Amino acid sequence: MRRGDLADLSAFIAVADLLSFRAASERLGVTASALSHTIKQLEERLGVRLLQRSTRSVSLTDAGRRLLEELQPAMERIEGALQDLDAKRRRACGRLRLYATPTAAATVVAPVWTRFLMTYPEVQLELEVGYGPLDIVAKGFDAGIGPAEHAAADMIAVRVSGPMKLAVVGAPSYFAQRPAPRTPDDLAGHSCIQARDAADRGVIKWEFECDGAARRISVDGPVIVNSAELAVRAAADGLGLAYVPYALADPFLRSGQLIRVLERWSPTVDGLFLRHAGHRQIAAALRALLDMLREGHRATATSPFPIPGHIGTANRRSSHHLTAQAA
Repeated sequence: MRRGDLADLSAFIAVADLLSFRAASERLGVTASALSHTIKQLEERLGVRLLQRSTRSVSLTDAGRRLLEELQPAMERIEGALQDLDAKRRRACGRLRLYATPTAAATVVAPVWTRFLMTYPEVQLELEVGYGPLDIVAKGFDAGIGPAEHAAADMIAVRVSGPMKLAVVGAPSYFAQRPAPRTPDDLAGHSCIQARDAADRGVIKWEFECDGAARRISVDGPVIVNSAELAVRAAADGLGLAYVPYALADPFLRSGQLIRVLERWSPTVDGLFLRHAGHRQIAAALRALLDMLREGHRATATSPFPIPGHIGTANRRSSHHLTAQAA
């Protein structure tokens, strides 16, 4: 079948149904002369006359009638399939595949997934967790959630969390043996949970700021991890001090399993972003999730929500090392 055959056959069905070139042209949104030319070309290509024309009327030939009887059920099925596709495009359904850093999964996706899946029961949510940047399009993901640095230049990036406060925390059992540090320099005498950068695999230095003064400290300790969640667990187990996103430590702080120190020195890093391919139509399920995440962020944000497609550059630090650990 030629590329234009389907359109030509649709034109024939319209004329055959209305028995009028003028009425059919209005339905199709073309001129009557253009429609007449289309039918003429179709007849020449098929080698048979489909319509009898006069200045006053249009009627079907026997060949035209047989063709119409064959075409109408098929065209109705095609139209039904297209309508079904459009309905599904508008309705949140099907599988939604997300790639997220561990912190993004824990602080952005997990808090809303119960409400999201109850609101959109036809959606199946698939969440894969990873540490480094990933070509989400090549890997078949609908979106990725992580720090700003993970968004490629051709991606649409939308903020889905506010700025993230970092915290130094330790267990009561740990502080029962050592005094709490009062300044970053005091960390030299403490056992610290070290973390590796997911990108360059180097051990992350702990960054601090207070009253305009900034410090970058190398720490030491018996445990090295590549996950903020594991750092929190190690600190709760009394293995040393951890430097982690406050949101991850908060449940342990509330329960008394961890104690926060150096609060005056704790920096703030830029938040997390959902990124998706800018050249594709956004699936209804992804749009629904994005709207829910944005709604939640707006409810807690203290500044206007960034325009989609523009990564915020607030006057908060968002260095590669800090965001790598926060993520």
